[in-house]
Amino acid sequence: MVNKEFITDSEEKTNFLAEQFASIAKKGDVFALFGTLGVGKSVFSRAFIKKLTVAKEVPSPTFTLVQSYPYREIEIYHFDLYRLKSPQEIFELGFEEAVYQGICLIEWPERAGNFLPKDIFRIDISMLGNQRIFNISVNSAEKAKRLEQIHDL
Repeated sequence: MVNKEFITDSEEKTNFLAEQFASIAKKGDVFALFGTLGVGKSVFSRAFIKKLTVAKEVPSPTFTLVQSYPYREIEIYHFDLYRLKSPQEIFELGFEEAVYQGICLIEWPERAGNFLPKDIFRIDISMLGNQRIFNISVNSAEKAKRLEQIHDL
């Protein structure tokens, strides 16, 4: 496992970090965003999606649970699993197809239980004062190589 940490102290820097991750994303990638309410998961997701698509508005999928956005020949899926009652409900959202055929940003990924893929970009976000600490973990050498392309802010 490879870990890398980034610290942001403004929404602009969080956006820049998300845009860097968008630039290394490819089909089949899952970006699992862990963190408490208000820590910046939606801010990160919004900047990521806007970097790759023509979307002007990127609403949080809190009530729809998933939104998709066309990107080249694939889709970007933005999941918010906060309201799931059980992990099995993700299959009603087209989760399997999204994971294999698209790029996924998943807020509250712990709600997916054991259905969350193992080879992911795990992004743990925490706060310290006005700073956001992004601790990124990857399991594969291929993802670790792409993670090296993300620069300190």
